Amino acid sequence: MSHDDDLPGDPVCYADMLVGGYVVDQETFRDVSRFRKSERVRLYEKRKGLTSTERTEKTAALIDQLRTVLEATDFQTISFYWPIRGEPDLRALMADLSKVGKTVLLPVVLEKQAPLAFRPWQPGCAMTRGVWNIPVPEEGPSLVPEVVIAPLVGVDAGFYRLGNGGGYYDRTLASLPAKPLTIGVGFAFCRLPSIFPMPWDVRMDKVVLDTGEET
Repeated sequence: MSHDDDLPGDPVCYADMLVGGYVVDQETFRDVSRFRKSERVRLYEKRKGLTSTERTEKTAALIDQLRTVLEATDFQTISFYWPIRGEPDLRALMADLSKVGKTVLLPVVLEKQAPLAFRPWQPGCAMTRGVWNIPVPEEGPSLVPEVVIAPLVGVDAGFYRLGNGGGYYDRTLASLPAKPLTIGVGFAFCRLPSIFPMPWDVRMDKVVLDTGEET
């Protein structure tokens, strides 16, 4: 299984038309998966095509917008992400929050096709290479975040997220005892009319782009 399979985490049983425990029409599943893969490629290329100046300006604007949203939110533990594939780099904000006493977490894949764990991160902490060679905290307890910042490849008008396709965020959010505040972040060009949500897709509570908070 690749990182771009658009599954909720469980094997597909086409004989019963079951995907992740849901009954899904095979043709619909196939069409939606093809659409999402195509849009993912298109949006990856948009991010890749940003100049250094554009990326710096958009990222700074996104951090300003996200900082305002977080300042109005009561939380102690917050999960971010380590940027890959041209995702907005929020590490400066992560460091700032850590310095003022917030517990900053990073997601860790302990087992493929299983929910993520969240380990504490702070500037200078020991890191190791995890799945897909993404840096993760080398050690630390697994904590439950009150806020989850999720990177957007795309996002639709209903706040449904197009991610990298592995299903990790959806699977993790569905497994937590209480759903954290989920905030999708990205650049303004990631907007889509619809990602054609499947039954396992988890809606973002908020969406923050470099142009502001979506409503």
